Amino acid sequence: MIPIEMFLGLSAVLFAVGAYGVLTKKNGLVVLMCIEMMLNAANINFIAFAAFFNDVAGQIFVIMAIAVAAAEVAVGIAILLNLYKTSGTTDLEEINVLRW
Repeated sequence: MIPIEMFLGLSAVLFAVGAYGVLTKKNGLVVLMCIEMMLNAANINFIAFAAFFNDVAGQIFVIMAIAVAAAEVAVGIAILLNLYKTSGTTDLEEINVLRW
């Protein structure tokens, strides 16, 4: 059996890499992938604690989180595609169409 500390360490590393990517990258697609990485780190925590406490609730939360993540990615990519069509770039610093 793998100890829970290993799963929590993996989750912390994934979350830190995702947060670093969100804060430093300029490309919209890369930022979306980093947000997904952070969400998967949270999912690893849910699964680890569900297995540790022999509870199914964590697995149910993960299934719901994956469903929400799929919808979030679909909406995010649709927004980025429309912004690319209007402005010709996915660089988040150059896009100011959503500002008023």
